[in-house]
Amino acid sequence: MSSYRFNRIFLIVMDSVGIGEAPDASEFNDIGSDTLGHIAEKMNGLSMPNMDRLGLTKVKQYQGGTEPDKVEASYGKMQELSAGKDTMTGHWEIMGLHIDKPFRTFPDGFPDALINEIESRTGRKVIGNKPASGTEILDELGQEHVETGALIVYTSADSVLQIAAHEEVIPPEELWEICEMARELTLDDPYMIGRIIARPFLGKQGSWERTSNRHDYALKPFGRTTMNELADEGLDSIAIGKISDIYDGEGVTTSLRTVSNMDGMDKLEQSMEMDFTGLSFLNLVDFDAKFGHRRDPLGYGKALEEYDARLPKVMEMLQEDDLLLITADHGNDPVHHGTDHTREYVPLIAYSKSLQDSSSLGTRQTFADIAATVAENFKLKMPNQGTSFLKELK
Repeated sequence: MSSYRFNRIFLIVMDSVGIGEAPDASEFNDIGSDTLGHIAEKMNGLSMPNMDRLGLTKVKQYQGGTEPDKVEASYGKMQELSAGKDTMTGHWEIMGLHIDKPFRTFPDGFPDALINEIESRTGRKVIGNKPASGTEILDELGQEHVETGALIVYTSADSVLQIAAHEEVIPPEELWEICEMARELTLDDPYMIGRIIARPFLGKQGSWERTSNRHDYALKPFGRTTMNELADEGLDSIAIGKISDIYDGEGVTTSLRTVSNMDGMDKLEQSMEMDFTGLSFLNLVDFDAKFGHRRDPLGYGKALEEYDARLPKVMEMLQEDDLLLITADHGNDPVHHGTDHTREYVPLIAYSKSLQDSSSLGTRQTFADIAATVAENFKLKMPNQGTSFLKELK
Protein backbone atom coordinates (compact mmCIF):
# COMPACT_ATOMS: atom_id res chain seq x y z
CA MET A 1 0.00 0.00 0.00
CA SER A 2 1.31 3.46 -0.90
CA SER A 3 2.57 5.75 1.83
CA TYR A 4 1.26 8.77 -0.10
CA ARG A 5 -2.18 10.22 0.44
CA PHE A 6 -2.54 10.62 -3.31
CA ASN A 7 -0.55 8.35 -5.62
CA ARG A 8 -1.14 10.55 -8.65
CA ILE A 9 -1.82 14.27 -8.98
CA PHE A 10 -3.23 15.62 -12.24
CA LEU A 11 -2.68 19.36 -12.65
CA ILE A 12 -4.51 21.28 -15.40
CA VAL A 13 -3.47 24.85 -16.17
CA MET A 14 -6.19 26.60 -18.15
CA ASP A 15 -3.74 29.00 -19.76
CA SER A 16 -4.85 32.62 -19.13
CA VAL A 17 -8.26 31.90 -17.53
CA GLY A 18 -8.16 34.70 -14.95
CA ILE A 19 -11.15 35.44 -12.71
CA GLY A 20 -10.85 39.15 -11.97
CA GLU A 21 -8.25 41.83 -11.32
CA ALA A 22 -5.62 41.14 -8.67
CA PRO A 23 -5.06 43.67 -5.85
CA ASP A 24 -1.94 44.95 -7.61
CA ALA A 25 -3.56 45.16 -11.07
CA SER A 26 -2.92 48.91 -11.22
CA GLU A 27 0.84 48.27 -11.26
CA PHE A 28 0.36 46.31 -14.49
CA ASN A 29 -2.11 48.69 -16.17
CA ASP A 30 -4.82 46.08 -15.70
CA ILE A 31 -7.51 47.79 -13.66
CA GLY A 32 -10.90 46.34 -14.62
CA SER A 33 -9.55 43.16 -16.18
CA ASP A 34 -11.77 40.08 -15.78
CA THR A 35 -11.10 37.35 -18.33
CA LEU A 36 -13.85 34.91 -17.36
CA GLY A 37 -16.40 37.57 -16.46
CA HIS A 38 -16.04 39.54 -19.67
CA ILE A 39 -16.12 36.39 -21.84
CA ALA A 40 -19.37 35.35 -20.15
CA GLU A 41 -20.88 38.79 -20.82
CA LYS A 42 -19.90 38.72 -24.49
CA MET A 43 -21.37 35.21 -24.77
CA ASN A 44 -24.62 36.42 -23.15
CA GLY A 45 -24.03 33.60 -20.70
CA LEU A 46 -21.23 31.03 -20.48
CA SER A 47 -22.12 27.38 -19.81
CA MET A 48 -19.55 25.56 -17.64
CA PRO A 49 -21.74 23.32 -15.45
CA ASN A 50 -18.94 20.89 -14.62
CA MET A 51 -16.55 23.57 -13.42
CA ASP A 52 -19.49 25.02 -11.46
CA ARG A 53 -20.10 21.73 -9.64
CA LEU A 54 -16.40 21.71 -8.81
CA GLY A 55 -16.82 25.09 -7.13
CA LEU A 56 -16.05 27.71 -9.77
CA THR A 57 -19.10 29.84 -8.97
CA LYS A 58 -18.10 29.80 -5.30
CA VAL A 59 -15.06 31.91 -6.17
CA LYS A 60 -16.27 33.66 -9.32
CA GLN A 61 -19.79 34.77 -10.18
CA TYR A 62 -20.24 35.06 -13.95
CA GLN A 63 -23.12 35.36 -16.38
CA GLY A 64 -24.53 31.88 -17.04
CA GLY A 65 -22.85 30.38 -13.99
CA THR A 66 -24.91 27.90 -11.96
CA GLU A 67 -25.14 27.17 -8.25
CA PRO A 68 -25.16 23.36 -7.94
CA ASP A 69 -27.05 21.63 -5.13
CA LYS A 70 -23.77 20.04 -4.05
CA VAL A 71 -20.25 21.28 -4.71
CA GLU A 72 -18.00 18.29 -5.31
CA ALA A 73 -14.54 19.80 -4.82
CA SER A 74 -12.59 22.18 -2.63
CA TYR A 75 -12.18 25.61 -4.18
CA GLY A 76 -10.39 28.91 -3.82
CA LYS A 77 -8.43 31.46 -5.77
CA MET A 78 -4.76 32.37 -5.96
CA GLN A 79 -2.88 35.62 -6.25
CA GLU A 80 0.47 35.78 -8.05
CA LEU A 81 3.38 36.84 -5.88
CA SER A 82 6.07 37.13 -8.57
CA ALA A 83 6.83 40.32 -10.48
CA GLY A 84 5.25 39.42 -13.80
CA LYS A 85 2.19 38.16 -15.61
CA ASP A 86 3.72 35.96 -18.28
CA THR A 87 3.52 32.22 -18.88
CA MET A 88 6.93 31.35 -17.49
CA THR A 89 6.59 33.46 -14.35
CA GLY A 90 3.17 31.96 -13.61
CA HIS A 91 4.21 28.37 -14.25
CA TRP A 92 7.52 28.66 -12.42
CA GLU A 93 5.67 30.04 -9.40
CA ILE A 94 3.15 27.17 -9.58
CA MET A 95 6.12 24.84 -9.12
CA GLY A 96 7.62 26.82 -6.26
CA LEU A 97 9.85 29.54 -7.72
CA HIS A 98 9.44 33.21 -6.90
CA ILE A 99 10.55 35.56 -9.69
CA ASP A 100 11.38 38.92 -8.13
CA LYS A 101 12.64 40.61 -11.32
CA PRO A 102 10.43 40.47 -14.40
CA PHE A 103 11.89 39.12 -17.62
CA ARG A 104 12.98 41.73 -20.16
CA THR A 105 10.37 42.92 -22.61
CA PHE A 106 10.88 44.88 -25.83
CA PRO A 107 7.89 47.13 -26.54
CA ASP A 108 9.84 48.98 -29.24
CA GLY A 109 11.35 45.89 -30.86
CA PHE A 110 14.74 44.32 -30.32
CA PRO A 111 18.01 46.31 -30.31
CA ASP A 112 19.88 46.69 -33.59
CA ALA A 113 22.86 44.78 -32.17
CA LEU A 114 20.76 41.64 -31.69
CA ILE A 115 19.00 41.93 -35.06
CA ASN A 116 22.32 42.50 -36.83
CA GLU A 117 23.80 39.41 -35.18
CA ILE A 118 20.83 37.25 -36.24
CA GLU A 119 21.13 38.54 -39.80
CA SER A 120 24.89 37.96 -39.84
CA ARG A 121 24.66 34.41 -38.53
CA THR A 122 21.78 33.31 -40.76
CA GLY A 123 22.55 35.26 -43.90
CA ARG A 124 18.91 36.32 -43.95
CA LYS A 125 17.37 39.77 -43.54
CA VAL A 126 15.06 40.34 -40.58
CA ILE A 127 11.67 41.98 -41.15
CA GLY A 128 9.06 42.99 -38.59
CA ASN A 129 10.93 43.48 -35.31
CA LYS A 130 7.99 44.87 -33.35
CA PRO A 131 5.27 43.72 -30.97
CA ALA A 132 2.53 42.03 -32.99
CA SER A 133 -0.16 39.39 -33.05
CA GLY A 134 1.12 36.24 -34.70
CA THR A 135 -1.72 36.17 -37.21
CA GLU A 136 -1.66 39.87 -38.04
CA ILE A 137 2.07 39.93 -38.73
CA LEU A 138 1.67 37.05 -41.18
CA ASP A 139 -1.01 39.00 -43.02
CA GLU A 140 1.35 41.97 -43.14
CA LEU A 141 4.68 40.29 -43.91
CA GLY A 142 3.98 36.70 -44.95
CA GLN A 143 4.13 37.38 -48.68
CA GLU A 144 7.35 39.40 -48.38
CA HIS A 145 8.89 36.53 -46.45
CA VAL A 146 7.86 33.99 -49.12
CA GLU A 147 9.30 36.17 -51.87
CA THR A 148 12.57 37.11 -50.12
CA GLY A 149 13.26 34.42 -47.50
CA ALA A 150 13.60 37.12 -44.84
CA LEU A 151 12.91 36.08 -41.23
CA ILE A 152 9.77 37.48 -39.62
CA VAL A 153 10.86 38.46 -36.12
CA TYR A 154 8.35 39.84 -33.61
CA THR A 155 7.62 40.04 -29.92
CA SER A 156 4.65 40.63 -27.63
CA ALA A 157 4.05 42.08 -24.21
CA ASP A 158 5.69 38.88 -22.94
CA SER A 159 9.43 38.36 -22.75
CA VAL A 160 9.52 36.50 -26.02
CA LEU A 161 11.30 36.59 -29.39
CA GLN A 162 9.30 34.82 -32.08
CA ILE A 163 10.58 33.86 -35.51
CA ALA A 164 8.04 32.91 -38.18
CA ALA A 165 8.89 31.16 -41.43
CA HIS A 166 6.94 29.35 -44.13
CA GLU A 167 7.80 25.64 -44.05
CA GLU A 168 8.31 25.56 -47.82
CA VAL A 169 10.75 28.49 -47.62
CA ILE A 170 12.61 27.53 -44.45
CA PRO A 171 12.04 23.92 -43.33
CA PRO A 172 11.10 23.55 -39.65
CA GLU A 173 14.42 21.89 -38.82
CA GLU A 174 16.31 24.91 -40.14
CA LEU A 175 14.02 27.30 -38.29
CA TRP A 176 14.60 25.37 -35.07
CA GLU A 177 18.37 25.70 -35.56
CA ILE A 178 17.98 29.45 -36.07
CA CYS A 179 15.93 29.68 -32.87
CA GLU A 180 18.51 27.66 -30.95
CA MET A 181 21.13 30.16 -32.10
CA ALA A 182 18.91 33.05 -31.01
CA ARG A 183 18.45 31.34 -27.66
CA GLU A 184 22.22 31.26 -27.11
CA LEU A 185 22.47 34.95 -27.98
CA THR A 186 19.81 36.01 -25.48
CA LEU A 187 20.46 33.94 -22.36
CA ASP A 188 22.06 36.73 -20.34
CA ASP A 189 22.20 40.50 -20.01
CA PRO A 190 21.52 42.76 -21.77
CA TYR A 191 18.69 40.62 -23.24
CA MET A 192 17.65 37.79 -20.86
CA ILE A 193 14.61 36.93 -22.96
CA GLY A 194 12.25 34.40 -21.39
CA ARG A 195 11.45 32.38 -24.52
CA ILE A 196 12.45 32.05 -28.14
CA ILE A 197 9.61 30.57 -30.19
CA ALA A 198 9.81 29.00 -33.63
CA ARG A 199 6.56 29.75 -35.50
CA PRO A 200 6.39 27.71 -38.73
CA PHE A 201 3.42 28.32 -41.01
CA LEU A 202 1.95 27.23 -44.33
CA GLY A 203 -0.57 28.59 -46.83
CA LYS A 204 -0.68 31.68 -49.00
CA GLN A 205 -1.59 35.35 -48.71
CA GLY A 206 -5.00 35.65 -47.12
CA SER A 207 -4.97 32.14 -45.68
CA TRP A 208 -1.78 31.65 -43.69
CA GLU A 209 -1.97 28.91 -41.07
CA ARG A 210 0.51 28.25 -38.27
CA THR A 211 1.49 24.59 -37.98
CA SER A 212 2.04 22.31 -35.00
CA ASN A 213 5.83 22.42 -35.53
CA ARG A 214 6.12 25.25 -33.01
CA HIS A 215 9.08 24.88 -30.65
CA ASP A 216 9.73 26.93 -27.51
CA TYR A 217 13.25 27.53 -26.22
CA ALA A 218 12.94 28.78 -22.66
CA LEU A 219 15.43 29.95 -20.10
CA LYS A 220 16.15 27.27 -17.55
CA PRO A 221 14.36 27.90 -14.24
CA PHE A 222 16.49 30.02 -11.92
CA GLY A 223 16.27 27.37 -9.19
CA ARG A 224 15.00 23.91 -8.44
CA THR A 225 11.28 23.25 -8.71
CA THR A 226 9.06 20.60 -7.17
CA MET A 227 9.30 18.80 -10.52
CA ASN A 228 13.05 18.44 -9.95
CA GLU A 229 12.35 16.99 -6.52
CA LEU A 230 9.86 14.50 -7.98
CA ALA A 231 12.26 13.31 -10.67
CA ASP A 232 15.21 13.04 -8.28
CA GLU A 233 13.16 10.83 -5.96
CA GLY A 234 12.37 8.47 -8.82
CA LEU A 235 8.77 9.64 -9.11
CA ASP A 236 7.08 10.54 -12.37
CA SER A 237 6.78 14.09 -13.69
CA ILE A 238 4.76 13.93 -16.90
CA ALA A 239 4.67 17.15 -18.94
CA ILE A 240 1.77 17.57 -21.40
CA GLY A 241 1.58 20.36 -23.98
CA LYS A 242 4.13 23.15 -23.64
CA ILE A 243 5.01 22.28 -20.02
CA SER A 244 8.36 20.74 -20.95
CA ASP A 245 9.25 23.83 -23.01
CA ILE A 246 8.30 26.20 -20.18
CA TYR A 247 10.69 24.47 -17.78
CA ASP A 248 13.27 23.71 -20.50
CA GLY A 249 12.89 20.01 -19.68
CA GLU A 250 13.99 20.48 -16.06
CA GLY A 251 12.36 17.87 -13.82
CA VAL A 252 10.46 16.28 -16.71
CA THR A 253 10.50 12.47 -16.90
CA THR A 254 8.01 12.10 -19.79
CA SER A 255 6.89 14.70 -22.33
CA LEU A 256 3.71 14.47 -24.41
CA ARG A 257 3.27 17.12 -27.09
CA THR A 258 -0.14 18.47 -28.06
CA VAL A 259 -1.58 20.37 -31.02
CA SER A 260 -4.74 21.77 -29.41
CA ASN A 261 -6.77 21.96 -26.21
CA MET A 262 -8.77 18.87 -27.14
CA ASP A 263 -5.60 16.98 -27.99
CA GLY A 264 -4.33 18.09 -24.59
CA MET A 265 -7.38 16.56 -22.92
CA ASP A 266 -6.81 13.38 -24.96
CA LYS A 267 -3.21 13.23 -23.74
CA LEU A 268 -4.35 13.86 -20.16
CA GLU A 269 -6.68 10.86 -20.43
CA GLN A 270 -3.78 8.89 -21.94
CA SER A 271 -1.68 9.70 -18.88
CA MET A 272 -4.57 8.63 -16.62
CA GLU A 273 -4.34 5.17 -18.17
CA MET A 274 -0.63 4.96 -17.30
CA ASP A 275 0.64 3.16 -14.22
CA PHE A 276 2.70 5.87 -12.51
CA THR A 277 3.26 7.62 -9.20
CA GLY A 278 3.74 11.37 -9.25
CA LEU A 279 2.51 14.34 -11.28
CA SER A 280 0.81 14.69 -14.66
CA PHE A 281 0.95 18.39 -15.61
CA LEU A 282 -1.09 19.77 -18.53
CA ASN A 283 -1.17 23.22 -20.11
CA LEU A 284 -4.14 24.10 -22.32
CA VAL A 285 -2.59 26.77 -24.51
CA ASP A 286 -5.41 27.55 -26.97
CA PHE A 287 -7.28 29.75 -24.48
CA ASP A 288 -4.31 32.12 -24.43
CA ALA A 289 -2.73 31.79 -27.87
CA LYS A 290 -5.78 31.43 -30.09
CA PHE A 291 -8.33 33.56 -28.25
CA GLY A 292 -6.90 35.78 -25.51
CA HIS A 293 -4.09 37.38 -27.51
CA ARG A 294 -6.32 37.59 -30.58
CA ARG A 295 -9.01 39.33 -28.50
CA ASP A 296 -11.69 36.82 -29.50
CA PRO A 297 -14.09 36.49 -26.54
CA LEU A 298 -16.61 34.37 -28.44
CA GLY A 299 -13.99 31.88 -29.59
CA TYR A 300 -12.57 31.85 -26.07
CA GLY A 301 -16.01 31.16 -24.60
CA LYS A 302 -16.67 28.30 -27.01
CA ALA A 303 -13.29 26.78 -26.15
CA LEU A 304 -14.13 27.00 -22.43
CA GLU A 305 -17.41 25.21 -23.00
CA GLU A 306 -15.69 22.49 -25.05
CA TYR A 307 -13.14 22.01 -22.27
CA ASP A 308 -15.86 21.88 -19.61
CA ALA A 309 -17.65 19.12 -21.54
CA ARG A 310 -14.53 16.94 -21.24
CA LEU A 311 -14.40 17.08 -17.44
CA PRO A 312 -16.97 14.37 -16.57
CA LYS A 313 -14.88 11.69 -18.28
CA VAL A 314 -11.72 12.94 -16.56
CA MET A 315 -13.46 12.85 -13.19
CA GLU A 316 -14.81 9.36 -13.93
CA MET A 317 -11.35 8.07 -14.89
CA LEU A 318 -9.76 9.22 -11.62
CA GLN A 319 -8.82 6.49 -9.17
CA GLU A 320 -9.75 6.80 -5.50
CA ASP A 321 -6.22 7.87 -4.59
CA ASP A 322 -5.86 10.44 -7.40
CA LEU A 323 -6.11 14.22 -6.97
CA LEU A 324 -7.20 16.61 -9.73
CA LEU A 325 -6.04 20.23 -9.46
CA ILE A 326 -7.27 22.92 -11.87
CA THR A 327 -5.90 26.45 -12.05
CA ALA A 328 -4.52 29.11 -14.44
CA ASP A 329 -1.23 31.00 -14.80
CA HIS A 330 -2.45 34.61 -15.42
CA GLY A 331 -5.31 36.37 -17.18
CA ASN A 332 -5.74 37.41 -20.80
CA ASP A 333 -8.92 39.44 -20.88
CA PRO A 334 -10.09 39.50 -24.52
CA VAL A 335 -11.97 42.78 -24.06
CA HIS A 336 -9.06 44.53 -22.30
CA HIS A 337 -6.86 47.02 -24.15
CA GLY A 338 -3.94 45.79 -26.21
CA THR A 339 -3.15 42.09 -26.71
CA ASP A 340 -1.43 41.55 -23.40
CA HIS A 341 -1.83 39.20 -20.47
CA THR A 342 -3.69 40.65 -17.49
CA ARG A 343 -2.84 40.60 -13.79
CA GLU A 344 -5.70 38.63 -12.27
CA TYR A 345 -6.62 36.12 -9.63
CA VAL A 346 -6.74 32.52 -10.90
CA PRO A 347 -9.09 29.74 -9.79
CA LEU A 348 -8.00 26.82 -7.65
CA ILE A 349 -10.01 23.60 -7.75
CA ALA A 350 -9.07 20.39 -5.89
CA TYR A 351 -11.13 17.25 -6.55
CA SER A 352 -10.74 13.63 -5.53
CA LYS A 353 -13.22 10.76 -5.28
CA SER A 354 -11.80 10.17 -1.80
CA LEU A 355 -12.77 13.62 -0.48
CA GLN A 356 -15.87 13.56 1.70
CA ASP A 357 -16.64 17.28 1.81
CA SER A 358 -16.06 20.37 -0.25
CA SER A 359 -14.41 23.28 1.49
CA SER A 360 -13.15 26.76 0.78
CA LEU A 361 -9.39 27.02 0.32
CA GLY A 362 -9.71 30.79 0.58
CA THR A 363 -7.47 33.26 -1.19
CA ARG A 364 -3.96 31.88 -1.54
CA GLN A 365 -1.15 34.43 -1.46
CA THR A 366 1.03 32.68 -4.03
CA PHE A 367 0.65 30.15 -6.85
CA ALA A 368 3.44 28.21 -5.10
CA ASP A 369 0.85 26.75 -2.72
CA ILE A 370 0.35 24.11 -5.42
CA ALA A 371 4.05 23.20 -5.36
CA ALA A 372 3.95 23.01 -1.57
CA THR A 373 0.90 20.72 -1.69
CA VAL A 374 2.50 18.39 -4.25
CA ALA A 375 5.72 18.36 -2.22
CA GLU A 376 3.98 17.55 1.06
CA ASN A 377 1.92 14.79 -0.54
CA PHE A 378 4.99 13.06 -1.98
CA LYS A 379 7.17 13.78 1.09
CA LEU A 380 9.60 15.90 -0.89
CA LYS A 381 11.74 18.85 0.08
CA MET A 382 9.37 21.78 0.45
CA PRO A 383 9.79 24.80 -1.87
CA ASN A 384 11.01 28.10 -0.43
CA GLN A 385 7.64 29.61 -1.29
CA GLY A 386 4.11 28.41 -0.68
CA THR A 387 1.86 26.89 1.96
CA SER A 388 0.42 23.42 1.42
CA PHE A 389 -3.35 23.01 1.47
CA LEU A 390 -3.11 19.20 1.63
CA LYS A 391 -4.50 18.98 5.17
CA GLU A 392 -7.37 21.29 4.19
CA LEU A 393 -8.66 18.64 1.77
CA LYS A 394 -11.16 16.61 3.84
